Amino acid sequence: MQLTIRNLNKTYPNGVRALHDVSLDIPTGMYGLLGPNGAGKSTLMRTIATLQDADSGTATLGDIDVLKDKDAVRRTLGYLPQEFGVYPRISAFEMLDHLAVLKGIPGNSRKEVVNALLQRVNLWEHRKKSVASYSGGMRQRFGIAQALLGDPKLIIVDEPTAGLDPGERNRFYNLLSEIGENVIVILSTHIVEDVTELCSNMAIINLGRVLYAGSPDAALQALEGKVWEKAINKSEIDDYQHRYRVISSKLVAGRPIIHILSDDNPGDGFEAAEASLEDVFFDRIYRSEQD
Repeated sequence: MQLTIRNLNKTYPNGVRALHDVSLDIPTGMYGLLGPNGAGKSTLMRTIATLQDADSGTATLGDIDVLKDKDAVRRTLGYLPQEFGVYPRISAFEMLDHLAVLKGIPGNSRKEVVNALLQRVNLWEHRKKSVASYSGGMRQRFGIAQALLGDPKLIIVDEPTAGLDPGERNRFYNLLSEIGENVIVILSTHIVEDVTELCSNMAIINLGRVLYAGSPDAALQALEGKVWEKAINKSEIDDYQHRYRVISSKLVAGRPIIHILSDDNPGDGFEAAEASLEDVFFDRIYRSEQD
């Protein structure tokens, strides 16, 4: 199954154009949607999840018209939004059972389904605790459990690792990787590491436009031999930004390390650096903001 999006547009009443002719082909597996905050990622996810309408364009999931046949989409969709509310005193088991009822899972198999999902996301031992008392990582794993109700063919997760500690993030990565073997999983994030660790296909979006769509490996190959780095003083950043195409700057031991793009060795103390997906991301964002 494939999700095919063509020329999707969305402008809000305040005049903000959140989606601008977005076209993507999203196959089975983990698909990363990478972009800064406010890039249009959540608008795209909410549109695919049938929570809001597009102004124009098309989206099809296999034979389903996503924009017109919303009930059919919802029957095959699992959705983990950026934030989701929970009842404060209801246990994880009771909450998931209630959601299973809403999903239409029959009573004779519901308990078995709920128990199996809680075991799959490693929450079985905590099933009697309220979801409100869970840590961030446990809540996200519960969110995945509810997204898996009804055996969905498309799962959308929006900024799932924001606020998770490294251990919780790794556990969440492992769970998503397992799920993504058989269904379409769209991972919307501004964290480059999420896409690096998980996704075989990706898109970069900014200001509502698709800046890149393809594999992370192909994007990295395009920058091979063109990334150079140098440690400088903080007071020198503005000068280097005027003289070079600086795509990123980060502090290492209190000193900025800048990355620039250049087809040839720029000299001036720069050394060749191995291109990373972060370099790809900042390069594409830089280009879009110069247009």
